Amino acid sequence: MKKTNLILLVATLLSVAGIAAQAQDPNFHVYLCLGQSNMEGNAKIEAQDTVGVNPRFQVLEAVDCPDLSRTKGNWYTAIPPLCRCRTGLTPADYFGRTLLTYLPPTTRVGVIDVAVGGCRIELFDKDQYQTYVATVPGWMKNFISEYGGNPYARLVEMGKRAQQDGVIKGILLHQGESNPNDSLWTKKVKKVYDNLLADLNLPPNSVPLLAGETVNADQDGICAGMNRIIATLPQAVPTAHVISSAGCTDSSDNLHFNAAGYRKLGKRYAYQMLTLLGYTVKAED
Repeated sequence: MKKTNLILLVATLLSVAGIAAQAQDPNFHVYLCLGQSNMEGNAKIEAQDTVGVNPRFQVLEAVDCPDLSRTKGNWYTAIPPLCRCRTGLTPADYFGRTLLTYLPPTTRVGVIDVAVGGCRIELFDKDQYQTYVATVPGWMKNFISEYGGNPYARLVEMGKRAQQDGVIKGILLHQGESNPNDSLWTKKVKKVYDNLLADLNLPPNSVPLLAGETVNADQDGICAGMNRIIATLPQAVPTAHVISSAGCTDSSDNLHFNAAGYRKLGKRYAYQMLTLLGYTVKAED
């Protein structure tokens, strides 16, 4: 290769690298959200949830939603639903809204919500998910198929897409109802967490993992016993923080939070994240 051509090639590569660097905004904070139905969003979206959403709070659509005029892989103002096209209110809704009440006006918040109602944590194990999917009922397979048959891979795909625009600052998890009394749950979560960081080229233990409790015993939660296991997650994942569900109201099935419960739980996720970011916050409850 002639010296002149080599210089042109190097200059081109540097120019492309410069454009990429400029495209990634360090003030665009991105959060990955995963789990089962309580992260998917089970409560009916109410009028108050669809108004006044700050355009600095955005969702990266993980599936195509033509009825919402949303296309997979594009950012939109985070008006619910934030998971798939017909899901409900989630903790992610008021997580993002609450963050923006404290963060500087130059900061944006983005969420990616990939969740499947009823699933075990094994669905997000990239080495074992196929074995697990073969055992699930047809209705769940339909949900899984919306993520191309592999929700974990879709989350990584969208995570890489988001990294073109911003910086991944944390991971929100709400799962456990389908793994009751599973003494290996924390190890399974650690594997998913470690795989996510590796597949997104993030250093080990470099981002917080915020894990919400299931519906609490004070609401007669039928899976409240799982909270004893969730409480031990920081022993397996040093960056993990457990988000209390105490006082978060639920629906009549005592399995899912109601809209008010999701709002309160989402705010608690945000208060924990803000504390980790160095902000002094005054929780509302």
